[in-house]
Amino acid sequence: MNFVWAFVIGGLICVVGQLLMDYTGMTPARILVTYVVAGVVLSALGWYDPLADFAGAGATVPLLGFGHLLAQGVIDAVEEQGLLGALTGGFTAAAGGVTASLTVGFLASLVAKSRDQN
Repeated sequence: MNFVWAFVIGGLICVVGQLLMDYTGMTPARILVTYVVAGVVLSALGWYDPLADFAGAGATVPLLGFGHLLAQGVIDAVEEQGLLGALTGGFTAAAGGVTASLTVGFLASLVAKSRDQN
């Protein structure tokens, strides 16, 4: 049943993004930023953890999860380092994921052959 809820919640997050593109004229970049900020706000209000516990990867994999990761990183770093943690916590928390995505992207560019898009 966990897979079903992850699929449903993740799908609803995607549907909201598609509706925003179709009916508001928002660009995908603005929707991505909106999702990250929404993840931070939900985390700050304490609503993200119950959602992640219920939906699992359906809530943690999309950009809402990245916003939550940044917020939790800042909160943890502020508790440990004080005000300096507000500047470094988000970077420290997201460093592993960003490094992995850049490394995989680089390796894929070495293996794959790019083509002209025209």
